[in-house]
Amino acid sequence: MIELTPLHPWIAQKTACAPEALTRAVIAAYQLDKLNETLALCRARSPFYRQKLAGLPEKLSSLADLQTLPFTTADDVRERPLSLLCVSQSEIARVVTLDTSGTSGPPKRLYFTTADQELTRDFFHVGMSTFTGAGDRVLILLPGERPGSVGDLLAQALPRLEATGVPHGLVANVAQTLDVLHREQAAGVVGMPVQVLALVRTAVAQQMPRPHLKSILLTTDHVPAAIVQAVEDAWGGTVYNHYGMTEMGLGGGVQCAARTGYHLREADLFFEIVDPGTGEPVPDGAYGELVFTTLTRQGMPLIRYRTGDISRFLLGACACDTVLRRLETVRYRWHGRFPHTSANFLTMADLDDTIFPLPGVLDFAASVSATQLQVTVQAEGVGGLATAVTETIMNLPAVRQLGLVVSVQVQPGRVSPPGKRKLASPDGTALG
Repeated sequence: MIELTPLHPWIAQKTACAPEALTRAVIAAYQLDKLNETLALCRARSPFYRQKLAGLPEKLSSLADLQTLPFTTADDVRERPLSLLCVSQSEIARVVTLDTSGTSGPPKRLYFTTADQELTRDFFHVGMSTFTGAGDRVLILLPGERPGSVGDLLAQALPRLEATGVPHGLVANVAQTLDVLHREQAAGVVGMPVQVLALVRTAVAQQMPRPHLKSILLTTDHVPAAIVQAVEDAWGGTVYNHYGMTEMGLGGGVQCAARTGYHLREADLFFEIVDPGTGEPVPDGAYGELVFTTLTRQGMPLIRYRTGDISRFLLGACACDTVLRRLETVRYRWHGRFPHTSANFLTMADLDDTIFPLPGVLDFAASVSATQLQVTVQAEGVGGLATAVTETIMNLPAVRQLGLVVSVQVQPGRVSPPGKRKLASPDGTALG
């Protein structure tokens, strides 16, 4: 029997109904009210949205009416961030600057009030309760030095479960991090996939005693099945996946005990799936670009924000028996494909699923041109790995169909830096 996701009673409470009375109709009515509140706020306070929404109906009569409104893009946030604000700058408690490789012009800046950040703490508190209980100590391998950063907010949320967050920051030295893991007697770990992989595959990791973990939450990037398997084999705990981005307020959805897609933060965010080329909605179950609208944010609301992430809503009921929607785990970004114009394309996730199952692989970087795919693998002393990587990549349908020449270089393993891993062009610029 799979336990009901804790997001279900949490969202029921926000919609002012009992958990057993929560239905899709109840959620839809709540979301429509919140969407109209957000639109009214944006028209009244945001110069950007006042102009963007001019001449359009002031109130939605159904959720489908949202499709008549224009999208907000990353370029909008990058070029006119202050015009999106709905509060004075003195009310902003946290500003996050996102430098995106491969993008010219200014970086994206996202603005959050104290109340906006409390929404994130609340989500972290509820989402973590899926696999965290009273008395648990959770090692947080995420940036947490600055007030309001993701690691800091998570550390503040865990005491609400009578659990303890152990702020650590990003992994720089495997031996030191493993020493902290053992010394703190952590029951859980939260971190980035390749950084956590380094903690189980490096030689120093294999020489240390096996920790006794209940759960591991992987976040910020695509989570290959091979990394899940390696971590669970090494540590014994269950690996869960979280999806979110700074634009969402750091949290968008998290897996329940069934681990079949993310249950979404539907009281704070409204999600759509659209055709990435036309912007038109696609049927449930069809792949497309994920678009979201904030429902409860005050500082910098976003209306129909295009994420670039490709996924789909999963059909059918979850084994945990919730009415909440499920989003399939996100594998790639629309502009992160190569080539952009072909039905036969290659993504970083394709390479992840091909390379990470090979023993000793810690991470890799890849660049691709019209004729060549170059891969640099970080590995823990495995002979003959270059040949094995080359052979397995050549079996990818997209590589064969595109006629790519594969070049592989293997380097001594190291701890990977933070950030989403992306397929790049030969000059190192990320595709998207």
